Amino acid sequence: MGSSSLAALPAVLLLLAFAPGAVVPASDGEVRALLALGAALDPTRRLLPSWAPGRDPCAAPGVGFEGVACDARGAVANVSLQGKGLAGTLTPAVSGLRALTGLYLHYNKLRGGIPRELAALSNLTDLYLDVNGFSGPIPPEIGAMASLQVVQLCYNQLTGSIPTQLGNLTKLTVLALQSNHLNGAIPASLGGLPLLTRLDLSFNNLFGSIPVRLAQLPRLVALDVRNNSLTGSVPAELVANLQAGFQYGNNSDLCGAGLPGLRPCTPADLIDPDMPQPFSAGITPQVTAPSHGHAPSTKALAAVVVAAVSLLAATAVGLFALSWRRWRTQRVAGGGSSSSPSTATAAGGRCSTELAAAAKASSSARKSTSSALASLEYSNAWDPQDALAQGLRMSTEEVESATRYFSELNLLGRRGRKKAGGGQVATYRGELRDGTPVAVKRLGKTCCRQEEAEFLRGLKLLAELRHDNVVALRGFCCSKARGECFLVYDFMPNGSLSQFLDVDDADSTAGGGRGHRVLEWSTRISIIKGIARGIAYLHSTRPSKPALVHQNISADKVLLDYTFRPFISGCGLHKLLVDDLVFSTLKASAAMGYLAPEYTTVGRLSDKSDVYAFGVIVLQVLTGKTKVAAAAAQLSGDVGELVDGNLQGSYPATEAARLVKIAVACTGEDPDQRPTMEEVLQELGTI
Repeated sequence: MGSSSLAALPAVLLLLAFAPGAVVPASDGEVRALLALGAALDPTRRLLPSWAPGRDPCAAPGVGFEGVACDARGAVANVSLQGKGLAGTLTPAVSGLRALTGLYLHYNKLRGGIPRELAALSNLTDLYLDVNGFSGPIPPEIGAMASLQVVQLCYNQLTGSIPTQLGNLTKLTVLALQSNHLNGAIPASLGGLPLLTRLDLSFNNLFGSIPVRLAQLPRLVALDVRNNSLTGSVPAELVANLQAGFQYGNNSDLCGAGLPGLRPCTPADLIDPDMPQPFSAGITPQVTAPSHGHAPSTKALAAVVVAAVSLLAATAVGLFALSWRRWRTQRVAGGGSSSSPSTATAAGGRCSTELAAAAKASSSARKSTSSALASLEYSNAWDPQDALAQGLRMSTEEVESATRYFSELNLLGRRGRKKAGGGQVATYRGELRDGTPVAVKRLGKTCCRQEEAEFLRGLKLLAELRHDNVVALRGFCCSKARGECFLVYDFMPNGSLSQFLDVDDADSTAGGGRGHRVLEWSTRISIIKGIARGIAYLHSTRPSKPALVHQNISADKVLLDYTFRPFISGCGLHKLLVDDLVFSTLKASAAMGYLAPEYTTVGRLSDKSDVYAFGVIVLQVLTGKTKVAAAAAQLSGDVGELVDGNLQGSYPATEAARLVKIAVACTGEDPDQRPTMEEVLQELGTI
């Protein structure tokens, strides 16, 4: 090899390392930091077996470190170990992960202090340490982490005051500190956070007034200060701006006009809480010398000393009384310590700032959407405020709680190739806190279209699909920091139509093959008609939606509710997913016979392609079989040869003949000769 070739080799290797899809191993320093972190989080070495020497943390799932995601440079970008039952500590060694943007350790049993070395993580945007057993003070060094957007330290055992340095986090959107043992005053510096939307300080031991500056925050939508020992007047602007987003209960010495449960204010309550006050604010009163220049007399000095001592004594007595009153109030309200995690999690384990925000958002959401969800995103999110109704937005906590942290026991299915960075679409069964069952699609970043504007257009389209036979988007949650997007739909208890195919005769009396019973003829007709109505809706153009080709209709995509009403799922997903993933699903459809023959020649899918897939489904419903050939419908002779034998002749032959005719027309070779779905509906109207 020549010297010129050798000289070019490093550049070639560099290009290969950063080529699309290339896996770059983590640096030795980061591997050491991860191993130290894993040993501290899981001292038993039983919960994180993949965190072992000799493995590449950035390798594909199942090969690398569980819960670790790396960026294109091979640097560790996310550590997501929420809900793992970890019972160790958070080691200062985490500071070695200098490229870390998200640290998700919530819903564990971690103990000990929060290391001040976290301040070295200058790129960190999301810090989730909530619902653990962390103790000690909040490190003031956190205030130097300029990239922080979300800080969740709620439901721990933290003590001390809230550091005033947190007022330096100008990118902060969420600060959740509730259900700890924090004391002292609410720092007025928090009023200097221009992007702050949610602030939860409830269930602590805070005293003093609510700073007026909090009421002037331009984006604040939720402030929760319940169950503290706050005093003084509630700023009128706070009530006007937040309305239901302001929660203040169990602060008996707060006052305010027109607020239920609060006493009217007196002149003594109307002191500006942002202005330091003598003695109570730790400021020594200044004695002004007489104007004639002489020193103050002994009597004057004595009077000042007596006054100072009296005021200090009164302050001490007042603080003792407030503390005693708050202790007594919270014992009545909470049945024990107000900071107890068990008490705090009675609302479902979700940080209560979100509940306050949801209360405000839900009133407007009910006017604009039928969705039952009106919660807001906690994480650093793709922000589709202009594209979507707020009522569809969910939080990562809501999704995690619903799926039990994406437990494998709740996994309904997975498609796509397994690769680093989340190259799969996984679907999980879940349950919302109100008991509503849902299905959650978990999309890795590499599954989604990379152009944010294009992705949001697709998401907007999904949000606008509303029909009695189309699965509607119930909620969504997208987080750049996590590199994931979640789509939430209503759960269909009877599963997919494909589960009611291939039922063995021998098993039909016992409930059918694979545990499903044989569908009656009337149910089959109802399902076919419902599918046709759903497809016709997708193909139609309406003020709220353009015409949409599904592209991937199959028996697996037809879901059934309790009454066996059919719902078409997967509508519009090709607008969100990368082309490679869409293509892989098309190959599966082709193998099952759903893909129209013209796709192999022109490479395009149209509304007539959906019509073809519908015709195949009609044949499947007729025969009760998954694998059917379109040509089988053209057999001469008795139609009974095609109809599912499990029906034992319990069907009108004329109706069966009409369905065969429709299926033949829909599966014709020439797409121009196939009927439209509106024409199909007219034919089905005669059955």
